[in-house]
Amino acid sequence: MDKESLVSIIVLNYNAGQLLLNCVDSLKKSTYTNLEIIVVDNISSDGSQTKCMEKFPDIKLIQNEKNLGYCGGNNIGIKEAKGEFIVILNPDTIVEPKWINELISAYNEFGEGLYQPKILSLNEENIIQSTGNMLHVFGFGFARDKGNKIADKKEDIEKIGYASGTCLFTSRKVIEKVGLLDEFLFLYHDDLDLGWRAAQIGINSYYVPKSNIFHVESYSLKWSAKKFYWLERNRKYCLLTHYSKDTYKKMRFSLMLVDLFVWTFYFSKGFLGAKIKAELEIWKNKKIIEKKYSELEKKKIISDKKLIKSFPDKIFVPTNVSQESMNQTFNSILERLSKKIKEKII
Repeated sequence: MDKESLVSIIVLNYNAGQLLLNCVDSLKKSTYTNLEIIVVDNISSDGSQTKCMEKFPDIKLIQNEKNLGYCGGNNIGIKEAKGEFIVILNPDTIVEPKWINELISAYNEFGEGLYQPKILSLNEENIIQSTGNMLHVFGFGFARDKGNKIADKKEDIEKIGYASGTCLFTSRKVIEKVGLLDEFLFLYHDDLDLGWRAAQIGINSYYVPKSNIFHVESYSLKWSAKKFYWLERNRKYCLLTHYSKDTYKKMRFSLMLVDLFVWTFYFSKGFLGAKIKAELEIWKNKKIIEKKYSELEKKKIISDKKLIKSFPDKIFVPTNVSQESMNQTFNSILERLSKKIKEKII
């Protein structure tokens, strides 16, 4: 784990246009030079993959024959990677020159884990997108400090719920233990699932504030019915596969109350069809869910009780998704139910 270790960076592309070229250009300016840059293309139609190869002929391009989604596409890159360290990086990012050095330094200090940098907005100056992602007891994932201005000078590495898929740094050893991204998820909550699986076998996730990258806010799927469908489908999947049946049974009534609010929220946004579709997908894939549940239960060494104790009671919902008054009401409900669940399980 010295300066000579090869770092494989996987950039998954789908019609990212100039953003992809800007991303790779910033990677080329990294002070850490022992890099393998792999661009995996999910059949882009904008020619961005070809332009990237023309400008940077020394990178490796993998052209998929169909759109494999975020999970499938990145897994292709991971399998092809030669490095001791592996980075999953969105194509709509710009990295600072010393970003990798700080992540490797953190890994050397804290050991096997999933790591993320400070993620700042590329669109708005001094605005944070994530200082670490957190997992709520009811399966909601959220980015800490999203939308806030940079106010403090904290430089301490912190343990977090899970590392953001926008930029996730780890080692080949960790991937071998935790497994690849779950391709059933396709996209969204894949990083949450990976971090949860890691935590269940005693591998933590960390936020590294000295490592900085900049990210465009969701260039591919903005807040749409399609995005809400994937988020809700995959939230339900994670709840059913990660919690033991005993834990889930104890949570059932609270989960029903939360779900009632989620139904109301989706109806208010005009996305009722997305919620119905998500529920049907979960019901149709019961066998897949049961198989995954069994696999995770066999590997689990950290109890639900211990993990739930560290989960926050509230979540953060951006104001462009839901009005502040609704956010406050939802968080008030979540907080009360979360504390009751913890009392019952812990």
